[in-house]
Amino acid sequence: MWNQESKDYRTNATVRTDAAPTPERRPGDAKDVRVATFGGSVLVKGEVTGSEDLTVDGRVEGRIELPDHQLTVGPNAMLQANIHAKIVTIFGSVVGTITARDKVEVRRGGSVEGTVSCARIAIQDGAHFCGKVDMKGERRPANDADSKTAMLALAPVA
Repeated sequence: MWNQESKDYRTNATVRTDAAPTPERRPGDAKDVRVATFGGSVLVKGEVTGSEDLTVDGRVEGRIELPDHQLTVGPNAMLQANIHAKIVTIFGSVVGTITARDKVEVRRGGSVEGTVSCARIAIQDGAHFCGKVDMKGERRPANDADSKTAMLALAPVA
């Protein structure tokens, strides 16, 4: 199989194949993207924790912990849960508290009722949101020169 010679009948040339077999991918490789999925018929009551991305299209009642990974709430999903993840993308329904280290996206047709705490949030036209948003992004400390200029601009002129 390896190091075979074969005849290319179109050009009447001999072709030598010295290709090495491709290495097998192992779990944990940088390019290995693993996503767990809960289908539409799955009901989870309790706590879900994981160290990979998760897509939920069923029901979850309880808590979801994915601190370094992404949670995708499918269009058929109904979650009554407290969620902690890096990124949360919502196409279905979530009632509860969402804490995202990076961002929360509520897509068209998605619904969120509760408190959202994140660095960035995007709510698409056609999405439903009812609750409170707490933006905890990194704030730049004010430069002393900038703050002095701003204070002078606000000072009354005599």
